[in-house]
Amino acid sequence: MNAFRVKFPHFSAQVGLDDLLAEVSAEPPGGRLVVGDERVRQFLTAFSRRLLRPDVARRHPELGSLGFFLRKGELARAVARLGDGAAGQRRAPRGLVLHFPPANVDTIFVYSWALSALAGNHNIVRISGRSAGAAEAVLEALNDVLAGADPAIAQTQRMVTYERDDALTGALSAACDLRVLWGGDESVTALRRHPLRPLARELAFPDRSSFAAISVPGWRAATPQQRRAAVAGFANDLYWFDQAACSSPRDLCWVGDAAAAAAARTEFTGLLADEVSRRGWAVDPAMAMEKYVATYGLAAAGAATRVTFAGNALAEVELAGIGALQRGWLGSGTVCHVTVGSLAELAPAIRRKDQTLSHFGFTLAELDDFVTALAGRGLDRIVPLGQALTFAGVWDGLDLLHEFTRIITIAA
Repeated sequence: MNAFRVKFPHFSAQVGLDDLLAEVSAEPPGGRLVVGDERVRQFLTAFSRRLLRPDVARRHPELGSLGFFLRKGELARAVARLGDGAAGQRRAPRGLVLHFPPANVDTIFVYSWALSALAGNHNIVRISGRSAGAAEAVLEALNDVLAGADPAIAQTQRMVTYERDDALTGALSAACDLRVLWGGDESVTALRRHPLRPLARELAFPDRSSFAAISVPGWRAATPQQRRAAVAGFANDLYWFDQAACSSPRDLCWVGDAAAAAAARTEFTGLLADEVSRRGWAVDPAMAMEKYVATYGLAAAGAATRVTFAGNALAEVELAGIGALQRGWLGSGTVCHVTVGSLAELAPAIRRKDQTLSHFGFTLAELDDFVTALAGRGLDRIVPLGQALTFAGVWDGLDLLHEFTRIITIAA
């Protein structure tokens, strides 16, 4: 079998399958980890401070969200929300958790791993060989703070890479107590070919699609500062991770009177182009060609009535109707517009695959009524513009910290 290359703890060490499983499963110094273990909290807090340093934030702004997510107070609140359940119940770790994160979203593996470690689990994370940029910065930061960490961290946590090898993947799957799969439908299906032990469980986060909605009356009632802030948030949602994350919006629904929506959209588009220019964001020619092919393909198929480009960075598509919502990736910086009279008109078009609705200008009551109208068709998250990519402990409708633990019942 091929060997694993260890990325954490430390870089470049080679280890075989048997040694990897023996090392990560061994009893750590100071005793086994428990739910909310203080040794893990201290390590994650130090890691958070490292990510929030200005030099890291300048190079990788998306890591700022990760740093805030792992702050000491946030970790304490997460554990407090978990609790030990009702009287006669205790939370315990699942055991060995195996993570397969996606290559196209550089940092998602850290959220998943951190919550699992906070739950007291031993972890093996398979890092894609195609990961770069922010993922490498994360690994550097993890190793930087390892020197001051309790030895139990290095004993129980592993992040590794290896060439695609069914034998290795099968052996890891057979050894774990919980397997966490992130990625496209094909990747998840392929990994599921490897059986788990009878008592093991699995969490899967396959292909999802997301979109945004703006209330036309809400836009008109907003101040110029509120409108600019909304556009800045939408720009983050649109361009981070090349618009390829499951929660990246592909469509923008304007909800309200059609004439007023057209005017609001014109202003929005101008502000968005200014925001992209101000930040110096660019899309390379190869990506721009992808967008030209994809968007004009929509027009040829009758799904789009108009396509416009503002340089390489921004492409706008006027969809033929609500039935033409686009769930596939069309290239970074592509916005598909559609206008509906109300959120209720949007509800029948929602599918179970749809994950996040990012919004602006709606009241809480309007959003709550929309969820009622959905009647379970889809959507797991409804968040303001700018928060589509903000990870939370509840993801795809699952409370991850709960999923990473099990309940022991006690009766006298």
